[in-house]
Amino acid sequence: VVSEPGARLSVKFGRGQKTGLYLDQAANRRRVRAWARDREMLDAFSYTGGFACHALLAGARRATCVESSPEAIAGARENFALNGLSERATIVPGNAFDELRRLERSSTRFGLIVLDPPPFARSRSALPAASRGYKEINLRAMRLLEPGGVLLTFSCSHHVSDAIFEDICRDAAADARVTLRVLEPLTQAADHPVLLTVPETRYLTGRVLQAI
Repeated sequence: VVSEPGARLSVKFGRGQKTGLYLDQAANRRRVRAWARDREMLDAFSYTGGFACHALLAGARRATCVESSPEAIAGARENFALNGLSERATIVPGNAFDELRRLERSSTRFGLIVLDPPPFARSRSALPAASRGYKEINLRAMRLLEPGGVLLTFSCSHHVSDAIFEDICRDAAADARVTLRVLEPLTQAADHPVLLTVPETRYLTGRVLQAI
């Protein structure tokens, strides 16, 4: 069990992806606290629930986590129990694309949404399909935001540049017919340095967007 400021999180060496805790998102997990209080939160592609833990500890009313991996779901349950959050966290096992569509059909709204999917573009040839996937999940999430709601959205595909990702988000907002402002850009934690001569080291990009 390791500590991030305000949260206790479980890691398991030799099991799952990256021990169940992506350290490149450590600063962004803490950042989510700024928009959490008194809000309903959706954590799509939630993995072991790190973002949700921080949001709930900062005063979110409830968190709904969507995750397809049974091992990751077990890790999320453990993390919620470690922090005394189990009663305020709901885990929905399944495909995040399908769940985002279902939530949209049910007219559910959230004050805080985190989209932190696995890499959609593992090669440059996959970029067109990846762009469609990123646009789809962002469009659905944008429609789920309540007025004033905040979306933290990420890509960890180094083939998706910061400029490409912002274009995807812009196109998604236009098709979703919502107006959002950019609160801040996001990137990987400082202990995952970007080397000027190795462009692949700049791989995590994101935006904080607010519905207005």
